[in-house]
Amino acid sequence: MRQVDFYFDFVSPYAWLAAHQIEEVRACTGATFRFVPVLFAGLLNHHSNVGPAEIPAKRRYIFHDAQRWAMSLGLEFKAPPAHPFNPLKPLRVTSAVDNDAVREALAVKLLDAAWSEGKDITLDAVAHSVAEGMGLDGKALLQKAHSEDVKQKLRLQTERAIAAGVFGVPSFLVDGEIFWGTDRIHFLKAYLQGKLVTDKAAVEEILARPRAADRARR
Repeated sequence: MRQVDFYFDFVSPYAWLAAHQIEEVRACTGATFRFVPVLFAGLLNHHSNVGPAEIPAKRRYIFHDAQRWAMSLGLEFKAPPAHPFNPLKPLRVTSAVDNDAVREALAVKLLDAAWSEGKDITLDAVAHSVAEGMGLDGKALLQKAHSEDVKQKLRLQTERAIAAGVFGVPSFLVDGEIFWGTDRIHFLKAYLQGKLVTDKAAVEEILARPRAADRARR
């Protein structure tokens, strides 16, 4: 059974949309999925990039696009009260859960709270309510989420994602292959079913070619 690491950050509506498509991939491929919270801002900083919310035209497009995706998936779309927001608290709350299945369930509930119910998941009260609604000890979970161990765990998760080549969310990693974005889930499914084989040697040959800017400096 193959394991797929799903790298996500609550700040991205596409992470919410992707999370709701995982079950279908799991059902037809037999793969297991491990939800890995990462700090999107950390990925952006490492790659000297800016988030889509920093570009007005892209920010406007993303909300229209997310609404269309939600409609096509039969989901209700209701954005959080502010965006972008600081996702550290919900990322730490989910990182505090060691059990993969429970972490996934909690992550999906928090994603739904933000993007389908329009709640502010940066508030302790919201995270507590979501956890309690699942039968978890919300108070204990929040206390653990504030610990230095969990803060370090989130940092390490983000650093390991970067080391694996992840540059955005949502991203799926399996067999060293990265599938980035909600619109690449069909490629992920095909890959897991053995219907898609990438020619890594051909890609490496292309990457080894000089860039136009490099050639101009010669």
